[in-house]
Amino acid sequence: MGILAGLLSGLFGVGGGILIVPGLVMLMHMPQRLAHGTSLAAIVPIAGSGVAGYAVADSVDWPAAALITLGAVWGAVLGTRVLHVARQDTLRKAFAGFLLLTAARLLLDIPEALGRGGITLGIALALIGLGLASGTLAGLLGVGGGIVIVPGLVLLFAVPDAVAKGTSLLVIIPTAVAGTLSNVQRSNADLRVAATVGLFGVASAFAATTLSVNMDPTASSVLFALLLVAVAAQMLLRGRGARAVGG
Repeated sequence: MGILAGLLSGLFGVGGGILIVPGLVMLMHMPQRLAHGTSLAAIVPIAGSGVAGYAVADSVDWPAAALITLGAVWGAVLGTRVLHVARQDTLRKAFAGFLLLTAARLLLDIPEALGRGGITLGIALALIGLGLASGTLAGLLGVGGGIVIVPGLVLLFAVPDAVAKGTSLLVIIPTAVAGTLSNVQRSNADLRVAATVGLFGVASAFAATTLSVNMDPTASSVLFALLLVAVAAQMLLRGRGARAVGG
């Protein structure tokens, strides 16, 4: 599970929680909320290794990452609190719908990577808002937030694909740490399992960044869109399965 999550993380700039959460639930029969918290902790070493790979290729937007992180850390804390009171089925449907819309936008309109330009007050606030949204989803769903940050940077700020992925992974680290600290206080993370999964994903995440930085941007956008569709389908099917068991 850790090796596969690392490959996914390095290739697409995501944390890997979209594999880790269902894996923990199905293979270890871990409760859903505990799986989300454990996944978020496992993401920390995986994302750190991925960032190193993108940094070597000079594919990290450090100023943008700092602003996104500012919103993401607060969002992660908010998301972990909402996790304990929110209706999971409603949240799952809404998020799946958002992913499908984002995938459609990526497939229909692949923007030219002109770069974000200088950081004005408006761009700074927009980056902080992007971080707040990604952090909230990270804390709530046990994902790193990259499935929001990467398409957000590409579609809204025209950031080159590889740079968007490297920047996303950099933001994921403090986001996952903040969410994990909040989860640990609520006994909602199995740190031993998280360490095992995370450490086995370190090498594969770094290796996958080499492939990612040399990938054609159009092919990368199409693959990322397909990833979003797969995640949305997984979430909807998981919700249907939970209702079937409960009914």
